[in-house]
Amino acid sequence: MSTRSVMYSVIVPMFNEEEVITTTFERLTEVMKQTNESYELIFVNDGSRDASATIISELANKHDEVVLIDFSRNFGHQIAITAGMDYANGQAIIIIDADLQDPPEVMLMMIEKWKQGYEVVYGKRIKRKGETWFKKSTAKLFYRILRMMTNVEVPTDTGDFRLIDRKVCDVLKSLKEKNRFVRGLISWVGFKQTSVEFVREERFAGVTKYPLKRMISFALDAITSFSYKPLRIATYVGFLISLFSFIYLIVVLYQRVFTDSTEAGWASIIALNLLFNGIILILLGVIGEYIGRIYDESKNRPLYIVREVVSQDNISQPTVKRSMEKREQDE
Repeated sequence: MSTRSVMYSVIVPMFNEEEVITTTFERLTEVMKQTNESYELIFVNDGSRDASATIISELANKHDEVVLIDFSRNFGHQIAITAGMDYANGQAIIIIDADLQDPPEVMLMMIEKWKQGYEVVYGKRIKRKGETWFKKSTAKLFYRILRMMTNVEVPTDTGDFRLIDRKVCDVLKSLKEKNRFVRGLISWVGFKQTSVEFVREERFAGVTKYPLKRMISFALDAITSFSYKPLRIATYVGFLISLFSFIYLIVVLYQRVFTDSTEAGWASIIALNLLFNGIILILLGVIGEYIGRIYDESKNRPLYIVREVVSQDNISQPTVKRSMEKREQDE
């Protein structure tokens, strides 16, 4: 692994961003040159099916500050961020998406906060341009639910756009979860944290990589990674269902012994059965989410597989990360 000395590592996860990636590189370069300090731009290609990797590979052959980490397939946005942290050499690591919704110019504000002694500086959105009412509402709801369901204070209206100190990065690299929620992990590890406010722009080009299905999966990863409250809720609901069932049983027995109306009400019985069965299936689904994540952890597969690393340093990197390391620790 390269151990070259750089002050800043900028991690840019990308998936099918060929329309914007050259502009992203130019804006990042323009901003980082203003620091008058050494830096590297680590582009993590998360299994793109377009020319994103080719474009960055060409840039890496021309500019020694550019590094391409090319995954063997799509492993997910959070894993791409994790890979970037594994390969980063900087004293300060900045995470920013390739779509330019998070303005690279804000990184200079983050660097100033870092130099003041803060170890985590996250971008806080005060306005979100170009996003639908549904997207804004669900994002706001997600953070409120996450705060209610977990004991980790994840700042609201923030994303993965942030700066972390070297020591924070090293701690995060030691965490081995497969279903990763990086901004939650950063909040969990603590350290001295602050925010910088900014207006989030519209996508420069392309389409969002977080449709509703992926957003729901992301929310489930976030909640199940940091809280067992859904399991506790399942227990409470189970007790309530049992209580109401017992009460209803007494009502049925009363009707059978003291009245002649036992033949009536079959529709209500069927409706109650369907209701309770639906609730039970939902609770089993909640339990299944946790069991599925336990299963993922127990397989001990690597978080990601790197097909190729391209840079002028000719970095020699292992192609499988976070598997051999863990096996060595277990032994």
